[in-house]
Amino acid sequence: MQDIIIKLVRYTSPEYAEIWELREEILRKPLGLSLRNEDLSDDAKDAIFIAMHEDKVIGCVMMHPIEENCIKLRQMAVYDVWQGKGMGQLLVKAAENFSWEEAYDKIVLHARQHAIGFYLKMGYELRSEVFTEVNIPHVVMEKLRPVDSRLV
Repeated sequence: MQDIIIKLVRYTSPEYAEIWELREEILRKPLGLSLRNEDLSDDAKDAIFIAMHEDKVIGCVMMHPIEENCIKLRQMAVYDVWQGKGMGQLLVKAAENFSWEEAYDKIVLHARQHAIGFYLKMGYELRSEVFTEVNIPHVVMEKLRPVDSRLV
């Protein structure tokens, strides 16, 4: 996709304020929640991938290490006007490539019910029954590192 830049940033990056605003707008406000009321200390440990268009953050996904060989994909958000245009796929692919290069063997995530189909198409598998998180239904999904990308 032309004019879209995907890049890795950190909590200390100048783009973090825009990432925070995107997460607030897409992931929290529709639920009547706010990031202001959450512990965001994990953000400092995360690899954050952003999609940018004309120097503005339009999408993000965060990768949080949870075990030596397992990393969690979290806080996936794309502004409404950019949804359905491949931004999510670009972000997830960048996050996956990073994860495999960093020698993680498994990516896990908590998918909102409406996003299950997206993650299934991306090769993730269901690993749980439905549970409630941030007041809405989720499922655990995971993807294992492809055999051909493992270090020999």
